[in-house]
Amino acid sequence: MHIVTPELLLPSWTKEVDLSQCPASYTVNRCQEVRLLAIADHFCTLYMQFFPDRKPLLVCPVNECGIKKFVSTTLRCTQLPYPEFCSWEGCASFVADHLTLEPLEPPFDPPRFLFSPTLVLQSQRGTCFDFSTLLCSLLLGAGYNAYCVSGYATKQMCLQDKSLQEFPLLATEVKDMTTEQKPQNNAVKWPRELESRFEKRQEEKKQAEANTALLEKQQEAQRLQEESERPPPDMLLGWRVHCWVLVLSGSCGVLEDFFIDPLTGRGYSTTDENFLGIASIWNHENYWANMQDRSRCCTDLVYDLENTMMWESVLHGSTNQPMHSWVSEITLKQQDLETRWPEGVKTIQYRKTKADRFAPYLRPDGLVTRLTTYKDLDCTHASVVKEWYRHRHDHLEERELNKDTNVTTERFRPAQRSVYSLKSHRYVTLTAETEREMEFDSCIRVDGLVRRVELPLEMTETFQDRDDFLYYRHVVFGQHVQLLGPGETPELGSRPIQEVVECFHRNRSKPADETMAERVFLLAEERIKVTYHLGDDGNIPARRNFIKPREATETKKAQDFTRDMVSGYQRVDPFTKDAETQHLHMMLLDLLKEEKKVIPRIRDSEKEVRAILASRKQEESSIELHVAIDCSAGIEKAHRQREDMERLAEEEHQSLQKEMKDILAHFLVQLDNPETLSLPAARQLHQDCLAYLQTKLIDKANLMQAHVEKEKQELQQKQQWYQQNQTNMTKEDKDKYLAYCAATTSRIHVLELRLSSHKDTATQKYRALVDELRQDPRLAPHYL
Repeated sequence: MHIVTPELLLPSWTKEVDLSQCPASYTVNRCQEVRLLAIADHFCTLYMQFFPDRKPLLVCPVNECGIKKFVSTTLRCTQLPYPEFCSWEGCASFVADHLTLEPLEPPFDPPRFLFSPTLVLQSQRGTCFDFSTLLCSLLLGAGYNAYCVSGYATKQMCLQDKSLQEFPLLATEVKDMTTEQKPQNNAVKWPRELESRFEKRQEEKKQAEANTALLEKQQEAQRLQEESERPPPDMLLGWRVHCWVLVLSGSCGVLEDFFIDPLTGRGYSTTDENFLGIASIWNHENYWANMQDRSRCCTDLVYDLENTMMWESVLHGSTNQPMHSWVSEITLKQQDLETRWPEGVKTIQYRKTKADRFAPYLRPDGLVTRLTTYKDLDCTHASVVKEWYRHRHDHLEERELNKDTNVTTERFRPAQRSVYSLKSHRYVTLTAETEREMEFDSCIRVDGLVRRVELPLEMTETFQDRDDFLYYRHVVFGQHVQLLGPGETPELGSRPIQEVVECFHRNRSKPADETMAERVFLLAEERIKVTYHLGDDGNIPARRNFIKPREATETKKAQDFTRDMVSGYQRVDPFTKDAETQHLHMMLLDLLKEEKKVIPRIRDSEKEVRAILASRKQEESSIELHVAIDCSAGIEKAHRQREDMERLAEEEHQSLQKEMKDILAHFLVQLDNPETLSLPAARQLHQDCLAYLQTKLIDKANLMQAHVEKEKQELQQKQQWYQQNQTNMTKEDKDKYLAYCAATTSRIHVLELRLSSHKDTATQKYRALVDELRQDPRLAPHYL
C-alpha cells in the first residue's frame, strides 16, 4: 500500500536533494506498516468523534517520497560516535545550530509532510516537526525517555523569534579608559570629625526621598518604553501549531520532567507559559492522544501514559508489537559536526542585538562569533561590536569595538610562549604615544608588570611581587622640543621626561622611617621628593625634599652640597639624632643614581609599547591559524603538506640527478646559464672542466698517499716501542703486537694497490672526459 503525492506539492527546498537514491523502505510500505496505517486511521476517526471541536491529529503524514508513514516509525534511535551526543544539551544544541527552520504554512495546521531525519540532515532544513523528530531520535539513542510533542505555543516560540529576548551571553559594559589613580597609602590620619546626628538623619531622609522620586521616574520611563516596544497582540494566540520534545524522568539521571525546544536547544519547565497545550505525543514504540482538559495550557497536565483516562494510545494490548523504523541509519560526518551551521554561518537576532556564528576555520581571521549591540529595536544603529576568535597564532580571543567612543578592547588567551605576555589591550588607534591601556600576565614577566596606561603626555605602570617592593610608577612627559620642518613628524621616544613618581610597599624588615613609600624625580625642576612609610603609631609620614647641586660646566665648577639643599618634615624622636650632612649627601647621591637608572627603564617601556604595536600591525596584516590535527581541516592540511613535501623531494631528487649527469652544470652556473656559448666561452669551459678533473684526480691521489704514509709511520712507531719493551712483555702482549703488525701490513698493502689502480685509471678518466666534451652538443659546434 502506498500513496504517491505529486512532486509539486512537496516543499521547494526538497528538490535540492536527489530522492532517486532512496531505499525501498522510503517508497513502499511493508505489511506491518499497512496494518499500522489502518489502525491509526481508525484511531483518528474515533478521536474526531469524541472531540469534534479539536483539530485532526498528526498520525500518518507523508514522507519525502510521497508515502504515508506512521509517525512512530519515522523515529530512528541513533547513538552517534561523538561525546557531544551523550547529553541532551549536546544533542539539542547541535540540532538547533545545524538546521534552518521552515515555518509551517498555514501556522495553525499540522504539516502534511514529515521527512526522514536523513533527509533533514542532508538538506539542513525542516519544520519544527522535522527538528523534533531528529532530536528525539538522538535522545532515544543516548538513553533518554524522550517523546515528540504536537501542540500549541506562542508566536515567538513557533517562529524562533528572539527579537524580544536579551542575548544570554551579553557581557557587561567595560570600564571607561581613564588613568589609574595613585593609591594613597600615606595620607594624614585626621581626627574624627564631629557631626550632628539629627542633621545626619535629616540629610539621609532627604536623600532617600530624592532617590525614591528618581526611582519612580525611572520606572515610569521604563514602563513607557516597554509599552512602546511591546509587539501587537497575536491574533492566532493559542492556535499556532508547534512541535517540541518531552523528556520524562527516570533515565540518564533525569529527576524531573522537562521540555526541550528543538529550535533553540533550550530546556524548559513543563509549566512554562510559552507552551499553550498538547494534542498528542509519540516515541518509537507508541502514539498517545491527550484526553485531559487543555483549558489551562500545560500547567495541570499529568504525564502518566499508562492512565487511559488521561492518555489514549494507538497501540495497546496484543496489537502492541515492536515496530521497525523505515528510516535509514542516521550518520554524521566529522566535517558536518565541525561546520555546525548551514554553510558554516548562522545569524540570530535578539532584542537590540544580533549574533553571527561562524564555523571554526571558515573565516581566515579565525572569527567564530560576532555580537553586535544596537541602540534601536530595528537594529540599524550599532553601538558595540564584540568578536570572539579561536585558533589564532597571535592568541587573540576577543575584540570589542565601542562605536560611540571608537575604543577597541582586545583580550588574549594566556600563552607561555608569548613574548610580551599581553592579556588585554584597550586603544583608539595603533599609533604610539596615544591613549591606551595594556594588561599583562605578571606571573610570566620578569619585571612583574601588571598594567600600563598611556596618555599623550603621561604613562602609568603598575607592578606586582617585585623584590624591590615597587608597585607603581607614573611618568609625566613634556611636549616635543625638536625643530621640525614642514611636513615632518617628531621622532618617537623623544618626549622629555619632566616628572617620575614611584611608590613602594613597606619592607617590614626595616623601620618605617627608613623605607621609602614614594619618591618623586622632578627632572624639570632639578628636585627630588622622598616620602617615607608611616609607622604604626604615627599620623604624618616623614618627608625630605632635595635640591640637586648644579653640575660642572665649561665655565663653572660643580656646586657643593650644603644642608640648605634639604628640607622637609622629620618625626621628632628624643632617642634619635638628626641626620648629618654627610649622610644626607650620601642619600642624595643614591637618589641621583636611581634617577639615572629609571630613565632608561622608561625609555625601554616606550620601546616595548612601540614593539607591541608594530607586532600587532604585522599580526593583523598576515593572520595565521593553528589547525588542530584531529579535525577535518587539520587532516586535510596535513595531507596537503605531505603531498607538497613528497613533490618537493621528488623535484629536488630529479634536479640533483640531472646536475650529477651534467658535467657542465657547475661551470654554466658561473656564466649565468647562457642559452648559447661563444667560442672563447666554450674554450674556457673546456679548459676549466679538464683542469677541474685533473685537480680532483691529483687531490685524491695525494689523499691516498698520505693515508699510506700515516699507516707506515704508525707501524714504525709500534715497532720501535716493541724493541724497547720486548724484554718486559708477556706472551699475551706479544700476541697482540703480532696481530697489530699483521693487520696494519695488510691495510698498507690494500692502500698501495688502490693507489696504483687510481694512477692507472686516471689517464683513462682524463681521456674519457675529453671525448665526452667533444660530443657535448653545447661544445661540439666549436671543435674543428
